[in-house]
Amino acid sequence: MTFAVIGLLLAGLMLLVIGAEALVRGSSKLATILGISPLIIGLTIVAFGTSSPEMAVSIQSSFAGQADIALGNVVGSNIFNVLFILGISALASPLIVARQLIRLDVPIMIGVSFLLLLFGLDGKINQSDGVILFSGILAYTGFLLYQGRKENQPVLPAENPTAHTPTSATAMTWIVNLGLIVVGLFLLVQGSQWLVESAIAIARSIGVSELVIGLTIVAAGTSLPELATSLIASIKGERDIAVGNVVGSNIFNILAVLGFSAAISPTGGVAVSEAALRFDIPVMIAVAIACLPVFFTGNLITRWEGFVFMAYYGVYATYLILDSTKHDSLPIFSNVLMLFILPITILTIIVITSREIRHRRSRNGYHNV
Repeated sequence: MTFAVIGLLLAGLMLLVIGAEALVRGSSKLATILGISPLIIGLTIVAFGTSSPEMAVSIQSSFAGQADIALGNVVGSNIFNVLFILGISALASPLIVARQLIRLDVPIMIGVSFLLLLFGLDGKINQSDGVILFSGILAYTGFLLYQGRKENQPVLPAENPTAHTPTSATAMTWIVNLGLIVVGLFLLVQGSQWLVESAIAIARSIGVSELVIGLTIVAAGTSLPELATSLIASIKGERDIAVGNVVGSNIFNILAVLGFSAAISPTGGVAVSEAALRFDIPVMIAVAIACLPVFFTGNLITRWEGFVFMAYYGVYATYLILDSTKHDSLPIFSNVLMLFILPITILTIIVITSREIRHRRSRNGYHNV
């Protein structure tokens, strides 16, 4: 381990912070200028931009015939986005969840996750599947832009007190804020690349195996832009951008990243391994489904829920490492996970959701009296 590697690590971290700050600032100002909600910006520009590393890695892997990397990159990133990024962002500051996410975007995230499983049951996301998936991101983006334009229609405050009113802006203001978004995305991608390269070099120098490096550093590396952006957005109070970035990125990863990779693959699509069908994709679906009750209760992701999310990512990463190394403690760990942790989690979600439904019904009944 040399000073150059440490310098590269620090430079990568610095670029991530500066890039995230620029992206969040430019995006929030752009939302104000356009008169649309920061959530729409988070679901589109921010989410799609921060997913560019996943797009680059998956397309490159698809052309190289490395299907496991192309698929694993998307599935692993989606799990990391929800459990780790939302978790650490909520720990920094409790996240308020917009109703649109609960009613529309999270159900879409769940739906496309199931669609991925359905398409992969035959062992391959073929080119026609890829075209269908990629068409989905075009339709989703078009709907969000249409919705943003509807929000932008002039309305009286009495008719819609939550409407976002456009503000006048000079050409220079447009250039500055669009420039912040472009520069922020560039710095995020470059910073994540430097950080991953230096982290791999440090891990190798202290004797960490290539397998563990791949399961941890590389898997999380492509999600560093989402991590930096959501964390900075949470700290700055732009919580719609923080949550919208994660949900939008997950939708983009499946529909655009995996869809485009399968559609242009020279081998006719992206192969789906039995292991991915048996474990990783179901975990991704379970994580997506878990967002609904967590978001629904109080329209808030609290700090303790953020801690639980991060703890579950630790459990998931531990299982991957034990499974890949065929460790002797894997059967015990699996039994504890299946017989205790998962049932307790499901029971807790049911109880909390039931209480929230009863609370909302009693509150609505009180208002109707």
